Formats: sequence, C-alpha cells, structure tokens
Amino acid sequence: MPQQPLKLPPNNRPGPQSIDAQKMTVPSPVSVSVWAASNFLPAKAMAVSPLILTTGSSCTRRRGHGYLYNRVHQLLQKQWMHLFKKSRLPPFSSPPRNITTSTFGSSLAFTSRRTFSSFYSSNSKMSSEEITHPTIKDGWFREISDMWPGHAMTLRVEKVLVHEKSKYQDVLIFKSTDFGNVLVLDNVIQCTERDEFSYQEMIAHLALNSHPNPKKVLVIGGGDGGVLREIVKHDCVEEATLCDIDEAVVRLSKEHLPSMACGFDHPKSKTHIGDGFKFLNDYKNEFDVIITDSSDPDGPAEALFQKSYFQLLHDALREGGVITTQGSESPWLHLPLITRLKKDCQAIFPVAEYAYTTIPTYPSGQIGFMVCSKDPKADVKTPLRSWTKEEEDAKCRYYSAEIHKASFVLPKFAQKALE
Repeated sequence: MPQQPLKLPPNNRPGPQSIDAQKMTVPSPVSVSVWAASNFLPAKAMAVSPLILTTGSSCTRRRGHGYLYNRVHQLLQKQWMHLFKKSRLPPFSSPPRNITTSTFGSSLAFTSRRTFSSFYSSNSKMSSEEITHPTIKDGWFREISDMWPGHAMTLRVEKVLVHEKSKYQDVLIFKSTDFGNVLVLDNVIQCTERDEFSYQEMIAHLALNSHPNPKKVLVIGGGDGGVLREIVKHDCVEEATLCDIDEAVVRLSKEHLPSMACGFDHPKSKTHIGDGFKFLNDYKNEFDVIITDSSDPDGPAEALFQKSYFQLLHDALREGGVITTQGSESPWLHLPLITRLKKDCQAIFPVAEYAYTTIPTYPSGQIGFMVCSKDPKADVKTPLRSWTKEEEDAKCRYYSAEIHKASFVLPKFAQKALE
C-alpha cells in the first residue's frame, strides 16, 4: 500500500511553505505522532513504512538544515524511547551527507537508514526479520544435524506458515523464496515443493513397476501424501492405505502442501493414524507392495530401520510381493548404515538391492532405497511393467524406465562396500 504524506495546514508565517523529509524507512506499519513546539517545525508527522514527514513551515537558510535535522532527530528520539527502553537512538552532531536542498524554499530528504530504520529493525519485535523458529536466523533456515557432520543446508525463508509441537515431533512448514513450501520435522527437511517429485516418484514406482500386478498397496509413513499421489497413478491399484503415526503431519500437509496431499483425496486412498510397526503386526499375506516412507533413523522412525521391522514387512506381503524403504541418505554420508540395512534385508528377502535418486535439498543431493522382493527370481533392477512415453510424460517428471535401471548403478566405492 503506497504511503501518503500527512498534509497539515500551512503555517501563518510568510515564506516558503514546504519542508519534505522523506524515506526514513521503517520496516513495519507502526505510527507515531511528532509534535514540535519550535517555530521552525510546527508539525504533526506520521511514521509509516516508509516514514514521510511533511511540515507546514519553513527553515531559513540562516538557521540551516543541520539545525532542522537535529530538531527532527531529537523529537523522534523522544517519541520512540518508550519502544526502545534502555536503548537510545544514535546521536548526530551534524546531518548526514545525503541531505539534499532544493533551490525553492527548503526541502530535506532524510535517507540515512542508520539513524532510524536499521535501529528499529534490530530492536523491535515487529520487525519482518523476527526469528520464528530456532532453525531460522536472519531470514535463513539452517538444517544442522549430527547425521551429516561438518556441513549444513540453508534455505531462505519468505514466510513461516505453521509451527507445531505434535505428540511425536517438531513440525515446521515455511514458504521459501526458491523451493516453495517446505516441510521440516525435528529440524530436518522432509520435502520441498520444488524437488519432492524425484523422491516420491522413485520410492513408489521402483516398487510398483517391479511387481507384475499390484492391487493392494500399503504406505508406512508418508504423511505429506506425495507417495499416495504416485501410487494411484497406476490403474491396476485398487486400494492404497497409508499409516502414519503423526496426525499433525497429515493435517498440516493438507493445508500447506496441497500438491502432495491431493493423494489423500483419491477414492482409492485410505488413511490410518497410528504406529506402523503395530499396524503391520495385524496383517499377514495382505499386500502386494509396501512402501516405507519414513523420516531419518532417529526419533519416531527409529524402529523402521531395524531387522525386526523388515521381518514384519516380509510377513505382511503376499507371494511375489515387493517393498521399497528409505535406505537412509546416500553412500557419501552413511555407507556403513546402508551396508547394514542391505545385510538385514538379504537375511529376510531372497532379493534385496539398493537404488538411489537425486534431490537437491537432501544431504549430498542423494537419497537411497532398499528394493526387495519375496520372489527369488525377481529382477527388481528392470521394470516388469512400464508406461508408454506419452503416459510417462503425463504422469512423471523424474521417473522413467531408463531411470529405473540407472538408479541401481552405483559408483565403484559404494558397489564394493555393498557386495
């Protein structure tokens, strides 16, 4: 909204009738009245963003603009001291260099941010730079974790949309300047609107296209709804059930991540709020495909990286069933963990392979999956089913039959470790 100067009745004294002091920037819409008793500044001024002072008096060149500047400065300091408590506005013995004078009457342009706006920005809670979450400082979200020591991910924050402490974890969703809305759980990025599709498509389609005819599919985790969105793209799927432990993630994703949460609205989709580990205990020989879209192996998702969990997955699958599960980050950071996960899976499934996808906002730009089958003859590295090129173009932005095959090709150091 453009700011208009407050027009005041002219002074009855003769002489030029305009003194304009402009552009003293205040970052939020707060108002203040400045009354001057001086003959040279009989004004009521309004401070908005930006602050524009207009007076109905003149300042003779004999008294000088430095005098007028200091009078304005004194009045502002007096009026704003109740906001700054023990702090004080910086004193000036002379006006800044960027005060300009017109040839007609007296016109002053106060453009020094140091005198007012910067002080206000750093001291007032009403500032647009206010810290709203421990991970957000100076307008930047910082992802720092012991799981990837020595480096961090930062995203510039445009606006915090919601912050909630659920029963299980800290849930933050903010709008970033370049990656759209971002879901953060326990201070770790889960997905962003800009790059989520590479993860959601791969964890879903690697499993679904490794099964000849998946009809009943289960998702453990995946509370943002993105994996459900991908599952229901397969016409052969008749039922897709999601079980997530945290209702807050599901609820807030529906509100702030609609492009992912649309998966909840499909008629094939069902949602169950509860512990995935306990949920699986109630099902044997039930599902064709199970996808575990969990957070990292600490906090509420820790149990989903244990050997006992993979046994539950195996038992809940029908014959020939396939699973994909988050394989924890990438070989660049967690090769020992990936090696352990693969060994655990090989002890339970006759076929267990590691694949990966690229995604900019995950540590090292990669994340991996374990892809396992109950069928000892299955080749999960080659899709059993595939869409036409036209269907792929319509349904996917990352996944393709070629990407399916390529995702199992690992660099030599990772290949040796996982053999």
